[in-house]
Amino acid sequence: MQTAGFKLIQLANGAHAVYSASYDEKMHPGLGPAAEAEALYARQLKIRERMREGAEAFVVWDVGLGAAANASAVLRGTREIACPLRLVSFDDTAEPLSFALENAEVLGYLRDYQEQAKTILERGQVRFPDGAHAVDWQFHLADFPSWLERRSPTRRVSDSDHQRAESEFGAPPRAILFDAFSPAKNPAMWTLPLFTNLFRLLDPARPCNLTTYSRSTMLRVTLLLAGFFVGRGVPTGMKEETTVAANALELIDAPLDRQWLERVRRSDSAEPLQEPVYWQTKLAAATWKKLQAHPQFN
Repeated sequence: MQTAGFKLIQLANGAHAVYSASYDEKMHPGLGPAAEAEALYARQLKIRERMREGAEAFVVWDVGLGAAANASAVLRGTREIACPLRLVSFDDTAEPLSFALENAEVLGYLRDYQEQAKTILERGQVRFPDGAHAVDWQFHLADFPSWLERRSPTRRVSDSDHQRAESEFGAPPRAILFDAFSPAKNPAMWTLPLFTNLFRLLDPARPCNLTTYSRSTMLRVTLLLAGFFVGRGVPTGMKEETTVAANALELIDAPLDRQWLERVRRSDSAEPLQEPVYWQTKLAAATWKKLQAHPQFN
């Protein structure tokens, strides 16, 4: 079935995924939406284990709601844990989710959450009991870079800043599912200013990790310069590695090392995007100097 620029495609393993004609890209093209969302996002971020450690609501930011495969994986994987879950999804369109709901039976992963997904499309928020815990799922239909820029301070925030931020849009995230279309097709979602703004909103007292499907040198340099610690992530079928990042080094199982850093200097595509225009170039001298001073390599 094809609706408004989206269609179902069948992958080599038999799973169905959603294809976006406007970006000319498949969502979860490796293992399929259910398996890839579970392995790359829910499991790699260790959300279940970390939720068991505390009683306060665990906040997950779902950046790139798309067809809701990642959000569904988090919901399915945590419903036996008593800790409350606050899931905050972001996207600049609701069309992929609408398409997924029209094809929920074929896609499979939305079967347990169709009514909730319909509600967030209609109202932007739904609260419901799910297994052992309560869920608060919100959907911000907005341009994420602009939304983030309006809320991000121009410096690393203090405790009082975090208290004001929490009153505005809730506690900072403990985990971030970052699943935008590729930098070549959607460069606005991969710039250094965006990740810098994102890092500034994190609370040092709340360790937070982020994962994404890309393993590009450019992305990893961008995350490091934004302030994150960065490491190698799990494979996803089509990719031998993905990328994990965090504001606390202990959340990274396989941190990038100085051997990786030396290879960056020779890469033809390492300098971060400063503006929403895709380009590839070698590392600037000033960027190399900043990378060498990063605490991960010292």
